[in-house]
Amino acid sequence: MGSATNVGGTATGSAGGTAGGMAAGTATTVAAGLLGLAAVAESAARLAGPRPGPVAAYILLVCLVSAASTLPLAVRHASVAAAAVTAAAVLSLVVFGTFTAAGVAAQLIIGYRLGRAGPPTFAVILGVPYLPIALYRPGDGYVRVLAVLLATLVPAAAAAGIARRVRRGDAENRAARHAIAGSLLEHTARGERARIARELHDVVAHHISMIAVQAENARLTTPGMPPAGAARLSAIGDTARAALTEMRRLLGVLRSDVTDRPPVAERQPQPGLRQLTELLDEARDASGAGTRLILRGRPAALDPGVELAAYRIVQEALTNARRHAPGAAVDVEVHFTGTALRLLIRDNGPGPSTVEPAGGHGLTGMRERAAAVGGRLRSGAGGTGGFVVEATLPTGGVVAAVDCLPGAAPTGHAS
Repeated sequence: MGSATNVGGTATGSAGGTAGGMAAGTATTVAAGLLGLAAVAESAARLAGPRPGPVAAYILLVCLVSAASTLPLAVRHASVAAAAVTAAAVLSLVVFGTFTAAGVAAQLIIGYRLGRAGPPTFAVILGVPYLPIALYRPGDGYVRVLAVLLATLVPAAAAAGIARRVRRGDAENRAARHAIAGSLLEHTARGERARIARELHDVVAHHISMIAVQAENARLTTPGMPPAGAARLSAIGDTARAALTEMRRLLGVLRSDVTDRPPVAERQPQPGLRQLTELLDEARDASGAGTRLILRGRPAALDPGVELAAYRIVQEALTNARRHAPGAAVDVEVHFTGTALRLLIRDNGPGPSTVEPAGGHGLTGMRERAAAVGGRLRSGAGGTGGFVVEATLPTGGVVAAVDCLPGAAPTGHAS
């Protein structure tokens, strides 16, 4: 719908601009015609009466020059129209010693028009040809007055046109800046929605999946469970799975079209590598399957962003293992190399499904988290079966060395 709206808006704007240009061209043509008629009528009226010589030819020539000082207004190219009108005006003043009021109006109109749409320099100097006429025709006061008037008013009209052009340019620039700012805000909001969606999926989906797994595990492993209790545990599991499905729908909407941001949650310390043992304990208690943490290299305190990305990747990998390979044992290997942190999470389940789960953002979120700290992530079938998630996160140097992660076995051992 957004694309259609943009296309429609562009088409409407183009059509409106074309219609406006046609209307302006028609108005200019009509104005040129009316001024031409007025100029010819004024010249003929001035020359009426007894004159020696070929009167008819002289009147016709003056009328033609008067028409030439107005009719070029209809020419669409402003510079060409200005040159033609000015040349005819100078010819009328120098050769015939006369000029019409319609010609003066046409000269002012073309000066303003040239200031709005033509070269600014040409618009400003449009009145220069009249200065020699005002200075070097001492015997004709009427012509000198007209020349001074045109030399003064034509640049003023051109300046008014230039000012109008500058105001229009400023308005267009402000509109463009406003549109760019709106686009940047929209992209920023989309990125924020995507970030919120990933955070919600990483945290909430993990706990909801744990509720479903624990309820199902309690129903199947508790001896002597009354039928009513088993039914309630089954309902708890079904409710948790339904909530997970609804949450995925909401996250899909949040990633795309929602504009209202949810209230900011209460701030809590971000988890890191020291919380991995607690995370694996929760996963082990929830699934009842074996979950091991294997450390290699000398443990070190890394950049908080790298530790958060590592924690979230392991959390999402454990959630995916419980969802797609329930009961499968999971090994989480953390390898400190000095320049990078390598994560390897593998299970002994049935391996990747041939059908992509609808609405899942887990693998995408893990890849985005790895890329956010300059790392990379690979996932797929393991060499001996199961599913493997492997991530390499650059550390950029060790912040501080530590003896061991809390609750983890020494380097090269599993917990």
